[in-house]
Amino acid sequence: MTRRILAVALRLLTGVRRLHESPHGDGPAVFFANHSSHLDFAVAWAALPTELRERTSPAAAHDYWSKTKLRQWIATQLFQSVLIERLHITRDNNPITPLIDCLDRGRSVLIFPEGTRRGDGEVGEFKAGLYHIARSRPEIPLVPVLLENLNRLMPKGTYAFVPLIAQAHFRAPIRLIDGESKPDFLSRARSILLNDQHPTQ
Repeated sequence: MTRRILAVALRLLTGVRRLHESPHGDGPAVFFANHSSHLDFAVAWAALPTELRERTSPAAAHDYWSKTKLRQWIATQLFQSVLIERLHITRDNNPITPLIDCLDRGRSVLIFPEGTRRGDGEVGEFKAGLYHIARSRPEIPLVPVLLENLNRLMPKGTYAFVPLIAQAHFRAPIRLIDGESKPDFLSRARSILLNDQHPTQ
């Protein structure tokens, strides 16, 4: 109930619309979105249909969301996030592993392939994580999510809130093509996120 109230509040606050049905059908999916604001994962999460939202775990940076007990509670208990390492990555704390584990438990994940927030509204080049997930679990659909206005609604480097209408455009699912190279796949995924003219929402 708490998460449902939170999702409604986020939609009212940002103006983002809720999807009425899953953009990929049944089963788990990898949602991948551009990253420009602290609100990105919360808004994309809030835009999902209720049942799908309850089965979706956003990826959250361990170094940021574990700094205080409150942040950790918000990330892990409220949003059911997966905390991943992004600073001191080793074989033992590979950030892909907990995401794959989450998918294998039947949950969807929400990731940000740029790896860090940008404050200029542009979408940076994608890092390799999305490719490695697609290669490890090729049967799982990858759903691009273009988030708009969030870099202006809550600019990077500040917690000030500017009243604007945010949008979350869910594109048609994609998958890794047999024989597709990592650079080609990442370029295609980024291009579809940016340029698809027929979003689900």
